[in-house]
Amino acid sequence: MKAGDPLNGVVGQASRLPSELQASRLHERSSRDGRSTSGRRDACPTSLRRMRIDWRAAGAFGPILLLMLLLLPRPAAGAAQDISSLLEPIRQKHQVPALAAAAVQKATLLGSGAVGVRKLSAKEPVTVDDQWHIGSCTKSMTATLAAMLVERGQIRWNSTVGEVLPDLRETMDSAWNAVTLEQLLTHRGGAPAEPPENLWRIASAQQGTPVEQRLGFVRGLVLRRPETAPGTKFVYSNQGYAIAGVMLERTAGEPWEALLRTNVFAACVMPSAGYGAPASPGKVDQPWGHRREGDKLIPVPPGRDADNPPAIGPAGTVHCTIEELARYAAWHARGENIGTASLKRESFLKLHTPPAGGDYAMGWAVAPRDWAGGNALTHAGSNTMFYAVIWIAPARDAAFVAATNCPGEEAAKACDEAVAALIGTFLK
Repeated sequence: MKAGDPLNGVVGQASRLPSELQASRLHERSSRDGRSTSGRRDACPTSLRRMRIDWRAAGAFGPILLLMLLLLPRPAAGAAQDISSLLEPIRQKHQVPALAAAAVQKATLLGSGAVGVRKLSAKEPVTVDDQWHIGSCTKSMTATLAAMLVERGQIRWNSTVGEVLPDLRETMDSAWNAVTLEQLLTHRGGAPAEPPENLWRIASAQQGTPVEQRLGFVRGLVLRRPETAPGTKFVYSNQGYAIAGVMLERTAGEPWEALLRTNVFAACVMPSAGYGAPASPGKVDQPWGHRREGDKLIPVPPGRDADNPPAIGPAGTVHCTIEELARYAAWHARGENIGTASLKRESFLKLHTPPAGGDYAMGWAVAPRDWAGGNALTHAGSNTMFYAVIWIAPARDAAFVAATNCPGEEAAKACDEAVAALIGTFLK
């Protein structure tokens, strides 16, 4: 987006996104097939560092879609608008298999829709009730779970790795002893940007229960010195969230998956939310992810290899419907203003406030936007087979989400444009 555009600030703006995300490139080293250069799947966003739309570029929305934005009726009181006709031109433009999006303001679903097919070369259409893998948007859920346990006194923000995991002290590098939960959740705990190759091979084999896999992964991580001195530098790390997840499991006495389901999913009314690839093996009952081979998208059969391993689950393995994702985002928007029944306003403010001098909080990048009436919260996620994005405007009590079942730049652009279209339609 260029300075002076009439719709400057709808999603991106002339100023850059948070500098920490620019500097780190969010740990994303995408190659043509959508994987990191190391060959490891990455739960982090492919384009959170830029998330902008050039509304003047040839074909970007185009005259027909802009006219649709003006002519679409506002939803009647209490009725959510079907926005599928708004999404289909965007899906076609970027040639993604499917696209879904939703908008919520003041705890009311304003609009939602889903277009396209669950799997390329198959005929099953997506529906608004289908589930989408949200990748690193999972991170804010793990941080939210941490806030709930902090409020209950089960753990503290300054609880340390050595304190919570004393059984690892004998083999742990001493520098990890004082690393805090808060530092891990803000990517300032010194956890490495890339997992060691041998640990990733073991994690990918997925032997044992998810709890056992995560503990083994973390045990191997803390054998080595932190990548940076803890508390000194932002390094986007799925591994740091794996360590935080194990800390939460240890203090609460339950697997991370169960804790998230009974706390965060329950609080946000997300009954169909789950983990891993959303479709059943051998079926096209939910969207399939797709990987890139050159210029082609190849459907990925549901199963173990269709997602990140449980070892880094707290960093990015959740799936849910687009309306559930919107409810979760809107819950955060409202929570910053008045709190919720399950989490105090002070805890939301803690989750949404970056450390001094930073612009990444706990699972949220913080970026000023005119349309948001102040700071917006945002995150994107991809397991290299799906892509999802969240934008939240706490000052406007509004949230916007979009998702697709493929990775890469076109997926990011499609979701960005879908969000911008929702903002232009509903946020008056």
